Amino acid sequence: MATSEQLIIERILRDRGGIWDQIIRERDLPGLIVRMLVTSALSLAAYGAVLGASSGWLQALVSTAKLPLLFLVTLAICLPTLYLFNLVFGARLSVLQACALIMVAVTVTAVLTFAFAPISLFFLVTARSYAFFKLLNVAILGLTALVGLRFLTSGMRALNEHVVEESSAARVVVAPVPLVQRELVPAAAGAPAPVNGEAANGVAVAEPGPDHRPAPQGAHAPLHPGAGSGAEAGERPASMLLLYIWILLFGLVGTQLAWTLRPFFGSPDAPFELFRDIGGTFYGDVLSTLGSLLFG
Repeated sequence: MATSEQLIIERILRDRGGIWDQIIRERDLPGLIVRMLVTSALSLAAYGAVLGASSGWLQALVSTAKLPLLFLVTLAICLPTLYLFNLVFGARLSVLQACALIMVAVTVTAVLTFAFAPISLFFLVTARSYAFFKLLNVAILGLTALVGLRFLTSGMRALNEHVVEESSAARVVVAPVPLVQRELVPAAAGAPAPVNGEAANGVAVAEPGPDHRPAPQGAHAPLHPGAGSGAEAGERPASMLLLYIWILLFGLVGTQLAWTLRPFFGSPDAPFELFRDIGGTFYGDVLSTLGSLLFG
């Protein structure tokens, strides 16, 4: 049982099933989301300070605010798409559930990124290469994002399994009850042979007594106990293919937004800028930096 003092990242890593169950049953999701939001913001802010430290204290201060803003704005842009697409295709996924699942991924990414901060700081002090430092941190952010997104797919699969189980439990198999219920009694020795196919194999059919009341027409008896509860008709699991497409869009939006909000590192040879003119692409800049590092 998780306590209120337990770190949210510890809950996610140690009790993954408990987190999925809480999201599935929608227990205190606002509180869970707020805890993950605070943890993510603090972790990303600390890592942002390390990124900006390559260009002085002013860039470090700005990057402290920019990095959490990058993740949260990307979440705000992409969350409606995930929710509405699942709704259109008949999946049961509330806004809070979708937000909680994505925040699990963001929290894992943020905390793992923060765990890499000492390594990044070490190379900042010892390597003295802006190109290497930039590529190192892009690789760290990419790696931690992949790990976080694996948690997102794991959570969606858990939600899907729950929907399938509920749908299976809700299926009611019924059998019609005969209008006239007849009692089977052993045939007496020497009794006349049955007629009209009413008895066979030593079993005679006795007509119901005067107090017998036939079952109402159309009555059915459920064969499975507890039938009738469970998922509502028409509910389907969320599409994993749709989730993978959404993850691709999430990555594209995130990288483009990062390019729009740059600089995060700040070139040591350039004056401080809060934002730069939009031009080029994130991927082109990464390839250019890699080429300058490899070929001088």
